[in-house]
Amino acid sequence: MPELPEVETTRRSLEPALLRRRIDRVIVRDRRLRWPVPRELEARLTGAVIRATSRRAKYLLIDTDRGHAIVHLGMSGSLCIVARDLPPRTHDHIDVVLDDGAVLRFHDPRRFGSWHWVEGDPSAHPLLAALAPEPLTEAFDGAYLHRVTRGRSAAIKQVLMNGNLVTGVGNIYASEALHCAAINPRTKAHRLSPERCARLVDAVKETLARAISAGGSTLRDYVDGRGNPGGFQQQYAVYERTGQPCPRCGGSVKGFRQGQRSTYYCPGCQRA
Repeated sequence: MPELPEVETTRRSLEPALLRRRIDRVIVRDRRLRWPVPRELEARLTGAVIRATSRRAKYLLIDTDRGHAIVHLGMSGSLCIVARDLPPRTHDHIDVVLDDGAVLRFHDPRRFGSWHWVEGDPSAHPLLAALAPEPLTEAFDGAYLHRVTRGRSAAIKQVLMNGNLVTGVGNIYASEALHCAAINPRTKAHRLSPERCARLVDAVKETLARAISAGGSTLRDYVDGRGNPGGFQQQYAVYERTGQPCPRCGGSVKGFRQGQRSTYYCPGCQRA
């Protein structure tokens, strides 16, 4: 599943091709996504001028002079700029044709992604209104993490992935950040001191920033808006490295199932 770094990388790679472009046409080939594509999407977007792109959690926003398209990539979705004459493949569900001849194409084999339209404040949309703080903002700091973990006996990795507490820290980056902070993923959240919470927040921010700089992670078929794969998987310290040496201490990386997701850590570096 594309996580926050992949969505942000997609946004950054698309923005130069989208800004100030007028939308000439919208083609919806299949409305059967996670939620049905709104019937008004084609009429609302056609003729609109793109003013900006932004991101909230794992949602990508295309801001126009008429309103806002809110896009989620789901588990297998991608947005790429392609030539107008490039024939659509299977699972190319939506084309946004721009006035310079380029096409913004939405591809989603599993159809867990979604497109929404809002004319008012997009932050008030039901999908965005209740989202927790962004991990790369000042609102997510050590004091905040310490406060929201009080009384929580859940494992700290599960708390990091709780979208009601902090948005966008997915499975890969939770494992990597906990290794960076030298915290065991099984540690009960309420046991973390203010100092360890601050260290973990710094590790989350550092991990996400490095992942964005590397273009995100490509484990299967993720590509950015220009069709380029990510490279952060080459920097993993623990994720999917079971049995391999920890780059910090040389110990053997271990893996186990946690909350129905794979978790990776170094028992030597992450003892508590």
